[in-house]
Amino acid sequence: MPPTGGDDGPRTLQTVSVSAQVLRKLKELDGAGVTELATELDLSKSTAHIHLTTLVENGLVVQRDGRYELALELFAFGEYVRSQNPLYRYGKPQVNELADKTGQYVHIVTEENGRAINLYQVKGDTSVSGEYQTSKPQQRDHLHYTASGKAILAYLPEQRVTEIIDRHGLLERTANTVTDFETLCEELAAIRQRGYAYNKEEEIEGFCAVGAPIRTPSGDVLGSLSVSGPASVLQGDRFEETLPEKVVNSANVIEVNINMSNRS
Repeated sequence: MPPTGGDDGPRTLQTVSVSAQVLRKLKELDGAGVTELATELDLSKSTAHIHLTTLVENGLVVQRDGRYELALELFAFGEYVRSQNPLYRYGKPQVNELADKTGQYVHIVTEENGRAINLYQVKGDTSVSGEYQTSKPQQRDHLHYTASGKAILAYLPEQRVTEIIDRHGLLERTANTVTDFETLCEELAAIRQRGYAYNKEEEIEGFCAVGAPIRTPSGDVLGSLSVSGPASVLQGDRFEETLPEKVVNSANVIEVNINMSNRS
């Protein structure tokens, strides 16, 4: 297929775009047959089959019993990308330590294409288990309803924040989710003033979190560190004072370790 795009955007190859859609849809459907995939993507069966066959030949998809699934080769790609990220390399020890200290889930997050990517998470000894938490590393979250996401948004340039919200919107997850742009901007200003962000049951009812940014010496935000747990546990002075101090201190240690690595 010929390149697409014009003066207003980059030239792209439609065949590559369709193959990328195939990979995303196989993830969403947890595998699919040719007919199902063709229907989901509004492709002819022959076109769907050609893309699947090409992806199989390149090791990115495997075929089992008439169904196509994502191949483990993609896991190798993902592990490589994650291992190259300084947030993961220098943040992992602090995530482990903070999970031990708090007993709750601890996450280190970065932003890509306006969405949150969970680079690493650890479950503390007293944290609440659940499929939602275990599947988080596989998801790309909106930034406006999580503590980690708001900690990142607060330190992005204003124009970038506007671009992200224009593109992804302000999805309402609970009655506490901020869905008004001006209200969000006011909260981001408050986050910058105190140095950390709260999630007060804005993503999941009954679940709260505290997040702090991880920044470069020049002030650019690399990502964030957060602790999340049940609202019944994260409350009072623990939620308002003790936990924010621990999260901010751990985020600062990660910043120092990254900065020192850049000088070596």
